[in-house]
Amino acid sequence: MTKQHSNVSYQVMWNRMISVVEEQAQALVRTAFSTSVREAGDLSAGVYNVEGQMLAQAVTGTPGHVNAMADAVGHFIRRIGRENIFEGDVYITNDPWEGTGHLHDITVVTPSFFKGKLVGFFACTAHIVDIGGRGFGADAASVYEEGLYIPIMKFVERGEVDKTLISIVRGNVREPDQLVGDMYALATCNEIGHRRLIDMMEEFKLEDLSGIAEFILENSRRATIERIAALPRDTAEGEMTVDGFAKPITLKVKLTINEDNIVTDFTGSSGLDKKGINCPMVYTKAYACYALKCAIAPEIPNNAASLAPFITHAPENTIVNALHPAPVALRHIVGHFVPDTVYNALDKILPNVVPAEGAGCLCNFQVSLRPRTDAPAPEDATRSEVLTFNSGGSGARPEHDGLNATAFPSGVMTMPIEATEHAGPVIIWRKELRPDSGGAGKQRGGLGQYMEVGAMEGHEFDFQAMFDRVDHPAKGRNGGQNGSATTIAQDDGSPMNGKGKQFVPHGRKVVLAFPGGAGYGDPSDRDIELVKRDLARGYISVETAKKDYGLAENDINDVLDAIKKGEAI
Repeated sequence: MTKQHSNVSYQVMWNRMISVVEEQAQALVRTAFSTSVREAGDLSAGVYNVEGQMLAQAVTGTPGHVNAMADAVGHFIRRIGRENIFEGDVYITNDPWEGTGHLHDITVVTPSFFKGKLVGFFACTAHIVDIGGRGFGADAASVYEEGLYIPIMKFVERGEVDKTLISIVRGNVREPDQLVGDMYALATCNEIGHRRLIDMMEEFKLEDLSGIAEFILENSRRATIERIAALPRDTAEGEMTVDGFAKPITLKVKLTINEDNIVTDFTGSSGLDKKGINCPMVYTKAYACYALKCAIAPEIPNNAASLAPFITHAPENTIVNALHPAPVALRHIVGHFVPDTVYNALDKILPNVVPAEGAGCLCNFQVSLRPRTDAPAPEDATRSEVLTFNSGGSGARPEHDGLNATAFPSGVMTMPIEATEHAGPVIIWRKELRPDSGGAGKQRGGLGQYMEVGAMEGHEFDFQAMFDRVDHPAKGRNGGQNGSATTIAQDDGSPMNGKGKQFVPHGRKVVLAFPGGAGYGDPSDRDIELVKRDLARGYISVETAKKDYGLAENDINDVLDAIKKGEAI
């Protein structure tokens, strides 16, 4: 018999479970081989009950992974079969439609047994640097070109690693040691979570998780529905146009607030793209849920019950509900714009709540380096795949400025130069904030970044661009101005595309300017001391201080004098 516990003890256990999965995530950060995991935190971790319902997620991680992974464990249970779930098993997949949206995410699920009885599951996901195929980019015409597909299967059965799987993986990817190392790191972090869960169950004398699961799910469901019930019953529409690959794409949403749920319907969005920027429904749903949770119930922990009242619809084979075999490698390009599209609708129902548009999708790029081919290469020239995560500025909020070079909605970290250069013979010649890139407003948009990227002597490289906001910068809200657009070119002035694999010859650099977030509110209403502070910090130029904010000449001179004297403003 399971011992009956009070609500207080269940709350303590709930908090403990969140700490368990956070330790699980941190174990992955410490043991992962890929810089995308170690340095950017592009991962997720969670614990599930025996039915496959998510009970708790780690704070470390991305909403696209966590919210998509909330549905994944159910697929694993169905595919593996309950009769084939054994103690000592580890399961794996990178299926875009039953995992987290593209082949570059490895999801690992581990059943958790206590005293010989299945009590739940641990799951984790990480973005890996290479999965073979065309490499990480938008150039493929179908998912078959995008890399090695691993169906839901056993990585480990009763403690025995599937060596055939390992051989197949190693034979199909460019960075085999890195990928296999990440697979083991994913399995290990689940094991850490399992051990801590068993410690908790022994401490609280639990035989299973049914009691605490019911407590978590019922309280989360009730709290979320109470928040929704307090909102006005209303419907609104939102729309965005973004760059796309070869032509602009449109995202449309109809948002309906009901008594006990909120429905986002993406009917009217663009159809499938020929290139790999299409987004599976699982990823669209993840970011639609996340946007609404942030605005309506941010402090309610993520789990199956707190996500359930947020319902997402989209017609099949649209860019936000791509079906197999659509190319989906850069599904984040579209998925990261889903929150801003949802907010464009929600702002019409709940004004002064949501932020202005931001950079949206991550400013990632991958560099495929090799010995130069235009002349003899030095003997120490090597091949290498280097993926780096970077961010533009986030949109200004109703009461706060946007964050500089900070990813929203993905939440992953910008990689430090040292980690990027350690991964291969790449050189980051410049990386700094981009003044004047944040849209002017009562609250200013966050700044983007400048970067210049090259290779060590003796190397040439292919540059996989994954950028947006080149032709469609972030739009201001409530009178705020737009953020600055993305620019990309070689250092000799040769133009480059915002997306796709492009060759960069020996000795050339790629010069990048990442987009800024948009402003919120009329710039003339901005506190004059904040304008002076921005000027002193170099966030805005003298010209912007005059033109957009109307800063008087004597105030500008005061700031410039203070800068010369080294005084703080």
